[in-house]
Parts: sequence; structure tokens; C-alpha cells
Amino acid sequence: MGIKRIDGSLLKKSIIHSASVLRQNKEIVDALNVFPVPDGDTGTNMSLTMDQAAKDLEKLETNELKKVVDALAWGSLMGARGNSGVILSQLFRGFAQSIQANKKNLDTGDFAQALRSGVDAAYR
Repeated sequence: MGIKRIDGSLLKKSIIHSASVLRQNKEIVDALNVFPVPDGDTGTNMSLTMDQAAKDLEKLETNELKKVVDALAWGSLMGARGNSGVILSQLFRGFAQSIQANKKNLDTGDFAQALRSGVDAAYR
């Protein structure tokens, strides 16, 4: 059947878990980084960025969707390290900005649109 809707609680848990998985695999991402120079810190920088966002979400005392996405955007911005961290924070900023304040959950179309908005923001 699969997940049809994502509420603030599920999104919060997903981001916190994603930060943990990235932390465990940051060396793999570091090794992939070859453009524009092979500086080897992309995974580390993204992991540090995600860790700060996850910490902010863990402290958040609500599961209200808009507050969750806003905390995600703010935490990732404040924790952004290196170019990859800044780009990741901009992706989350665009994602958060696309979600209306009164929204209780996201269906698959809403989620896809929020991701698209995040990508557009990161490219800008």
C-alpha cells in the first residue's frame, strides 16, 4: 500500500533518521566528490549540516508540519558547512517556503512539488 501522506511527525522522524544514515556514510559521499576539485569533504559538510537540522528538530516540541519544515530550513542554514551544506540548506529553504501555514500533511503531489521548489531554490 505505501505511505500516502506525510505529516509533521513522520517528516521529523524521516529527517532525523536521514541525518543518522548520512553520518554513517559520509565517507562514501566524500569519495564521490570530484567536481570542481576533489576536496573530499562534501559528505562531511552535508552530514554536519543535516546533524544541526536534526538537533533542531529533536528539540522542537511540536509536530505541526509548517513548524517542522521551518525548523528544518533554519537548522540546516545555521548548521551549513561548505558549499554542499549551503546548497542543501537552500534546498530545505525552498521546500519549507512552498508549504502553506495551514497545511496539516502532504500528499504525494504536495511532496513532489515541495521537492521541486527546493531544487529551484538551490539552483537560484
